[in-house]
Amino acid sequence: MEPGYQHFQRSMSLRKWKGRIFHLICMLAILLVLLVLATLLYNIIEQGWHRINWDFLTGFPSRRPERAGIYGALIGSEYVISIASVTSFLLGVGAAVYLEEYATRGWFVKAVQIHISNLAGVPSVVYGLLGLEIFARTLGLGDSVLAGGFTMGLLILPIVIIASEEALRAVPPSIREGALALGASRWQTIWHLVLPQAFPSILTGVILAISRAIGEAAPLIVLGALAFVPFAPDGLLSQFTVLPIQIFSWISRPQAEFHEVAAAAIMVLLVVLLSMNAVAVLLRLKFQKKSDI
Repeated sequence: MEPGYQHFQRSMSLRKWKGRIFHLICMLAILLVLLVLATLLYNIIEQGWHRINWDFLTGFPSRRPERAGIYGALIGSEYVISIASVTSFLLGVGAAVYLEEYATRGWFVKAVQIHISNLAGVPSVVYGLLGLEIFARTLGLGDSVLAGGFTMGLLILPIVIIASEEALRAVPPSIREGALALGASRWQTIWHLVLPQAFPSILTGVILAISRAIGEAAPLIVLGALAFVPFAPDGLLSQFTVLPIQIFSWISRPQAEFHEVAAAAIMVLLVVLLSMNAVAVLLRLKFQKKSDI
């Protein structure tokens, strides 16, 4: 054989081995992550499974762990997440549509997009301070459900804007050009063609944003959300607590029984999160089928 051909064979063999090693490293990384996740879930389920019953789901916090429940925190979480989702969706999609479809390309738009990306990485406690000053003090909402929902809406707003911008960019320009060539206005093109095409990807971004918001406690603690609430919110101006704060309150206690109650609350929080994500995924698939027709 020629020396050049032998060198080529050795080079190809080395590349294959490098590819196999890289594939093995990736598989080991995935297995390690799954192992850690499975260990955490096993510990949580083992501690909290026997604590979950109807009284736990419909009861209120108590100084006695056997009588403690999560009803008030569960309703408060639903209130806060609902307000945050609606607020961030309307403002986020609206901002993305303006930046992608209406705004003139230039330094100003680039600067705004850079700042939005930076805001997505700001610590959540900063949003708590912002919500405390704007919603609680300036607008006079205090430590109400409405103030908490608006604060969490601000927290996830940059994520929704970024995801919506990416979804709008993914729509082929030919769709816009064809609609405009047929006499449609820009608003008609966006409403009837661009947004339906981009909506499944927008919904994915909203799912990720809600997944972050539902587990946050720091902004609401700064805002003044209570850790012990023996009642459920009955309106938008009611005081409230949420599941992460309630879990933190129980875990911080020295009694092992409260740690078991906290594990049961974590299980309920995971079920709520997965249920919301499942509904959002079903809606995404539904709209995706419509956009493909």
